[in-house]
Formats: sequence, C-alpha cells, structure tokens
Amino acid sequence: MQLAFDLILIFSFSILLIKGTELTILGLKHLAKATGLERFALTSFLLALATSIPELFVGVVAALEGRPGLALGNVIGSNIANISLVAGGAVLIGGTIGVVGEFLKKDIFSVFLAGALPMILLLDNSLSRVDGLILLFIYGAYNWGILNGRKRKIGLENEVWLRRFLRHLGKEKAGQSIASMFLGMALLLFSAEMLVKVAQNLALDMKMPVFLIGLFVVAIGTSLPELSFEIGAIRRKQVGMMFGDLLGSVVANSTLILGIVSLINPIYLTNGLEPYLLATVFFAAIFALFWYFVRTKRKLERWEGVVLILVYLAFAWLEFRRHGG
Repeated sequence: MQLAFDLILIFSFSILLIKGTELTILGLKHLAKATGLERFALTSFLLALATSIPELFVGVVAALEGRPGLALGNVIGSNIANISLVAGGAVLIGGTIGVVGEFLKKDIFSVFLAGALPMILLLDNSLSRVDGLILLFIYGAYNWGILNGRKRKIGLENEVWLRRFLRHLGKEKAGQSIASMFLGMALLLFSAEMLVKVAQNLALDMKMPVFLIGLFVVAIGTSLPELSFEIGAIRRKQVGMMFGDLLGSVVANSTLILGIVSLINPIYLTNGLEPYLLATVFFAAIFALFWYFVRTKRKLERWEGVVLILVYLAFAWLEFRRHGG
C-alpha cells in the first residue's frame, strides 16, 4: 500500500515539476523574444537548458540534502531516457522526421563525449569539486562554440540584446514574464524537494539503492518536459529545435547539473563502479544506435522509435533483475 502511495506521490510531483517548467519556459520565451535573443540563443541552448530545469532542481536539492547519488542516477537515467524513450516516443507520436542541418557532423560526437565525461571522471570512484569545475568549463565551452557560430551567421544585430533587455525591464509585459518565471521556479523548487524525499522513502520501501530509483522513476518524471517539447516541435515541423533540445539536454544534464551538484556535495561511489557499469554501457549503446538511425537515412522513422523504446525497456528489466526486483 505504501509503495503504491509513494508512486502516486512521485507522479503528482512530476506533474507539478512539468507545470513549473512550462511557466519558466514561458517567461524565458517572452524575455528572449523582446530582447531579440531568441533568434540564436533560444534555438540552441536556452530551451535545452529550460527543459533540463527539473533535473537541475532535483540535483541541487538532492545534493543539499546529502543524496548526491540520487542526482547522479537522475542525470544518467535522464540522458538514457532522452535518447531512447523521449526520442522514440516523440517519433512514435509525432511521425517520421528528417534530419536537417549539419549537427551530425559537428555536434553529435561532442554531445557523446559530454554525456560520457562524468563516467570517465568517476573512474577514481568520486566526482570531486575539481571534477565539477571541469564539467562546468566543458558546458561553458560547448555553448560558447554554439552561440559564437550562430552569431557569426546572423550578423552583429544581436549584439544589442543586452540594451534591449534593460529597456524591456521597464515595461508591463516584462513584469508578467518575470512573475511567470519566479512562480515556475517556486513550483520547481517545491516539487523537486518533495520528489527527493519521496524517492528516498521509495528506495527504502523497495529495498533498492536510491541511485536505481533516480535512474528510472525520478529520471522519467524529469524527462517529461523534453518529451512534451519535442512532440510539439515535430508537429510544427521544427525538426532542428527538436534535435537541438534533445542533444542540448544531454550536455546540460552531464556537465552543468552534475558540475553544480559535485560543487555542492561531491559524489563518492562507496560500492565502486560496478553498480554504474551497466548504465554506462547502455548509454553508449543507445547513443550509438540513435546516431546510426539518424545518420544512415538522415531520418528517424516510427519503427526505429519503437526499437529505441524496446532497448530502454530491456535496460530497465536488466537493472531491476540485477538488483533483485
């Protein structure tokens, strides 16, 4: 009975998390549009960061409450879910999508390295504050490269976005945008804190590591904003935004979020690397499969989305079976 109650609570707080994310994104969109920033930043890193806000809030709360392992499980699980469940589900619901742009040549390998970097840094069984600084530097360098390339393409007109932003602050609509952002962040903070507490209880009830609960239960809940955004992007034929959000979220999760978490509370693997090896192998395998699908025909079809979802389910089955679930 308690197990079912905990699962209902996690579902409820995940819905609150989504609502908070929607309000925050709405405020960001209005501010970006008014300042002229949206033409290059909104489609590159801003929305990817916004849809990763649930992982960020859950990670920070978990670190502050002394549960960085939950944050690690949430990030790894979210990355695996994004490439398999989210991408597969979006294609399954939204339909076949063609691959546009040059991201396959320029970005895909960088995204994979960013996603794998935390596991490389964990080879010494810890993610220290120095490792956190490295992750934050990689996040900054990756996005600087993207923004710098976008700005060169569209010219110098967006150099004045800061002045536009300052002028916009004096308008009534700016107040509404900022209020929307603060309300969204308040909802995010509350729901993230409750998710962490319920996840701890669920781990105790199921007699499983809190990492495993973060890897699946919490990760699926925090990945729902990406799924919602990407289905909408496919239906609006904005394929570039769909791939930008998907890959940008993997980078933000692995570098920005884990960087902040490890600065607040370093992560130590008391049981060694063994519990994390299967997740690491599956991340590499699912990412390679996703890359193969989009590279060979420059499109992602519904049947390939089904394959990605089935691989995720196989991963979940193996993990829970390994832990006696």
